Amino acid sequence: MAALIEAISIKRKMYFEFEDAPYHCLDVEVSKPTARGGQTLVRIKMRNLISRAVFDKTFKAGEKFKEPDLVKAEASFQYADGDGYHFMDQETYETLTLSGDMLGDDRFLLSDNVLVAVHKFNGSPIGLQFPPIVELTVKETEMGARGDTASGSVTKLAILETGMELRVPLFIKEGERVKVHTETREFAGRA
Repeated sequence: MAALIEAISIKRKMYFEFEDAPYHCLDVEVSKPTARGGQTLVRIKMRNLISRAVFDKTFKAGEKFKEPDLVKAEASFQYADGDGYHFMDQETYETLTLSGDMLGDDRFLLSDNVLVAVHKFNGSPIGLQFPPIVELTVKETEMGARGDTASGSVTKLAILETGMELRVPLFIKEGERVKVHTETREFAGRA
Protein backbone atom coordinates (compact mmCIF):
# COMPACT_ATOMS: atom_id res chain seq x y z
CA MET A 1 0.00 0.00 0.00
CA ALA A 2 1.33 3.41 -0.97
CA ALA A 3 2.14 5.84 1.83
CA LEU A 4 -0.27 8.67 2.56
CA ILE A 5 0.90 12.27 2.46
CA GLU A 6 -0.86 14.96 4.50
CA ALA A 7 -1.66 18.22 2.70
CA ILE A 8 0.34 20.22 5.28
CA SER A 9 3.50 18.22 4.45
CA ILE A 10 3.33 18.73 0.66
CA LYS A 11 6.25 20.82 -0.54
CA ARG A 12 7.14 22.46 -3.83
CA LYS A 13 8.12 19.97 -6.59
CA MET A 14 6.55 16.99 -4.77
CA TYR A 15 4.29 14.46 -6.49
CA PHE A 16 0.97 13.24 -5.10
CA GLU A 17 -2.19 11.50 -6.29
CA PHE A 18 -5.54 13.32 -6.20
CA GLU A 19 -8.78 11.92 -7.66
CA ASP A 20 -6.89 8.96 -9.22
CA ALA A 21 -4.49 11.17 -11.20
CA PRO A 22 -0.86 12.11 -10.51
CA TYR A 23 -0.11 15.76 -9.70
CA HIS A 24 3.05 17.82 -9.38
CA CYS A 25 3.09 20.61 -6.77
CA LEU A 26 4.28 23.85 -8.42
CA ASP A 27 3.78 26.07 -5.37
CA VAL A 28 2.30 25.77 -1.91
CA GLU A 29 0.99 28.35 0.56
CA VAL A 30 -0.09 27.56 4.12
CA SER A 31 -2.55 29.92 5.79
CA LYS A 32 -2.82 29.59 9.54
CA PRO A 33 -6.07 30.70 11.17
CA THR A 34 -6.24 33.96 13.11
CA ALA A 35 -9.34 33.01 15.11
CA ARG A 36 -9.49 30.23 17.67
CA GLY A 37 -10.93 27.06 16.25
CA GLY A 38 -10.11 28.06 12.67
CA GLN A 39 -8.59 25.46 10.38
CA THR A 40 -5.16 25.59 8.81
CA LEU A 41 -5.58 25.61 5.03
CA VAL A 42 -3.07 24.60 2.38
CA ARG A 43 -3.37 26.23 -1.05
CA ILE A 44 -1.58 24.21 -3.71
CA LYS A 45 -0.80 25.29 -7.26
CA MET A 46 -0.68 21.94 -9.00
CA ARG A 47 -0.25 20.40 -12.45
CA ASN A 48 -2.13 17.32 -13.57
CA LEU A 49 0.61 15.17 -15.13
CA ILE A 50 -1.80 13.52 -17.58
CA SER A 51 -3.86 16.47 -18.89
CA ARG A 52 -1.08 19.06 -18.16
CA ALA A 53 -3.76 21.41 -16.69
CA VAL A 54 -2.54 23.79 -13.97
CA PHE A 55 -4.83 25.07 -11.24
CA ASP A 56 -5.00 26.17 -7.60
CA LYS A 57 -6.89 24.16 -5.02
CA THR A 58 -7.28 24.65 -1.27
CA PHE A 59 -7.21 21.68 1.10
CA LYS A 60 -7.57 21.27 4.86
CA ALA A 61 -4.19 20.61 6.52
CA GLY A 62 -5.16 17.06 7.57
CA GLU A 63 -6.40 15.84 4.17
CA LYS A 64 -4.40 12.88 2.93
CA PHE A 65 -3.19 11.96 -0.53
CA LYS A 66 -1.69 8.75 -1.86
CA GLU A 67 1.82 8.67 -3.22
CA PRO A 68 1.42 8.18 -6.98
CA ASP A 69 2.71 5.06 -8.71
CA LEU A 70 5.22 7.23 -10.57
CA VAL A 71 8.42 5.79 -11.95
CA LYS A 72 11.19 7.86 -13.51
CA ALA A 73 13.09 6.20 -16.33
CA GLU A 74 16.28 7.72 -17.74
CA ALA A 75 15.80 7.98 -21.50
CA SER A 76 17.39 9.63 -24.52
CA PHE A 77 15.47 11.39 -27.28
CA GLN A 78 15.64 9.47 -30.56
CA TYR A 79 13.26 10.99 -33.13
CA ALA A 80 9.83 12.48 -33.76
CA ASP A 81 7.24 11.38 -36.32
CA GLY A 82 3.47 11.42 -36.84
CA ASP A 83 2.94 9.04 -33.90
CA GLY A 84 4.77 11.27 -31.41
CA TYR A 85 8.16 11.73 -29.80
CA HIS A 86 10.22 8.59 -29.26
CA PHE A 87 12.69 8.01 -26.44
CA MET A 88 14.90 5.04 -25.62
CA ASP A 89 14.91 3.82 -22.01
CA GLN A 90 18.59 3.70 -20.96
CA GLU A 91 18.12 0.54 -18.84
CA THR A 92 15.69 -1.65 -20.78
CA TYR A 93 16.30 -0.17 -24.28
CA GLU A 94 12.54 -0.16 -24.90
CA THR A 95 11.02 2.69 -26.90
CA LEU A 96 8.81 5.10 -24.96
CA THR A 97 6.48 7.33 -26.99
CA LEU A 98 4.90 10.60 -25.88
CA SER A 99 2.38 12.56 -27.93
CA GLY A 100 2.90 16.18 -28.95
CA ASP A 101 0.02 17.18 -26.64
CA MET A 102 1.83 15.67 -23.65
CA LEU A 103 5.00 17.62 -24.43
CA GLY A 104 3.54 21.00 -25.39
CA ASP A 105 6.30 23.62 -25.76
CA ASP A 106 8.83 21.27 -24.14
CA ARG A 107 9.32 19.76 -27.61
CA PHE A 108 11.44 22.82 -28.48
CA LEU A 109 14.03 21.66 -25.93
CA LEU A 110 14.54 18.26 -27.56
CA SER A 111 17.61 17.61 -29.67
CA ASP A 112 19.20 14.30 -30.67
CA ASN A 113 20.23 12.10 -27.75
CA VAL A 114 19.36 14.62 -25.02
CA LEU A 115 18.94 12.72 -21.74
CA VAL A 116 15.65 13.24 -19.89
CA ALA A 117 13.68 11.51 -17.15
CA VAL A 118 10.42 10.04 -18.50
CA HIS A 119 7.64 9.82 -15.92
CA LYS A 120 5.58 6.66 -16.09
CA PHE A 121 2.25 6.40 -14.25
CA ASN A 122 0.91 2.85 -13.88
CA GLY A 123 3.45 1.74 -16.50
CA SER A 124 2.66 4.19 -19.31
CA PRO A 125 4.71 7.34 -20.10
CA ILE A 126 2.95 10.60 -19.17
CA GLY A 127 5.62 13.32 -19.15
CA LEU A 128 9.24 14.44 -19.08
CA GLN A 129 11.64 16.03 -16.67
CA PHE A 130 14.50 17.88 -18.33
CA PRO A 131 17.98 18.48 -16.96
CA PRO A 132 18.44 22.11 -15.76
CA ILE A 133 20.25 23.07 -18.99
CA VAL A 134 20.19 21.73 -22.56
CA GLU A 135 22.54 22.56 -25.43
CA LEU A 136 21.11 23.57 -28.82
CA THR A 137 22.58 24.90 -32.06
CA VAL A 138 21.72 28.37 -33.40
CA LYS A 139 20.17 27.88 -36.84
CA GLU A 140 19.69 31.51 -37.78
CA THR A 141 20.26 34.92 -36.25
CA GLU A 142 20.97 38.46 -37.40
CA MET A 143 24.44 39.92 -37.29
CA GLY A 144 24.99 42.33 -34.40
CA ALA A 145 25.86 45.77 -35.76
CA ARG A 146 28.36 48.11 -34.10
CA GLY A 147 26.68 50.60 -31.84
CA ASP A 148 23.64 48.42 -31.10
CA THR A 149 24.51 48.46 -27.40
CA ALA A 150 23.95 52.24 -27.16
CA SER A 151 20.18 51.73 -27.26
CA GLY A 152 20.38 49.49 -24.19
CA SER A 153 19.23 46.44 -26.16
CA VAL A 154 22.15 44.04 -26.04
CA THR A 155 20.31 40.94 -27.23
CA LYS A 156 19.03 39.76 -30.56
CA LEU A 157 16.58 37.09 -31.66
CA ALA A 158 17.96 33.68 -32.60
CA ILE A 159 16.11 30.65 -33.98
CA LEU A 160 17.49 27.38 -32.68
CA GLU A 161 17.68 23.99 -34.43
CA THR A 162 14.39 22.93 -32.82
CA GLY A 163 12.48 26.02 -33.99
CA MET A 164 12.62 27.68 -30.56
CA GLU A 165 13.09 31.46 -30.53
CA LEU A 166 15.56 32.78 -27.96
CA ARG A 167 17.06 36.16 -27.05
CA VAL A 168 20.86 35.86 -27.20
CA PRO A 169 23.78 38.31 -26.79
CA LEU A 170 25.06 40.08 -29.91
CA PHE A 171 28.29 38.01 -30.10
CA ILE A 172 26.43 34.72 -30.77
CA LYS A 173 26.68 33.60 -34.41
CA GLU A 174 24.86 31.04 -36.57
CA GLY A 175 26.10 27.48 -36.05
CA GLU A 176 27.21 28.07 -32.45
CA ARG A 177 25.94 25.85 -29.62
CA VAL A 178 24.23 27.64 -26.76
CA LYS A 179 22.98 26.55 -23.34
CA VAL A 180 19.30 27.11 -22.54
CA HIS A 181 17.71 27.06 -19.07
CA THR A 182 14.92 24.47 -19.35
CA GLU A 183 12.72 26.08 -16.71
CA THR A 184 12.96 29.75 -17.74
CA ARG A 185 13.70 29.20 -21.47
CA GLU A 186 16.48 31.80 -21.29
CA PHE A 187 20.04 31.96 -22.65
CA ALA A 188 22.54 30.42 -20.19
CA GLY A 189 25.83 30.84 -22.06
CA ARG A 190 27.86 29.28 -24.84
CA ALA A 191 28.18 25.53 -24.92
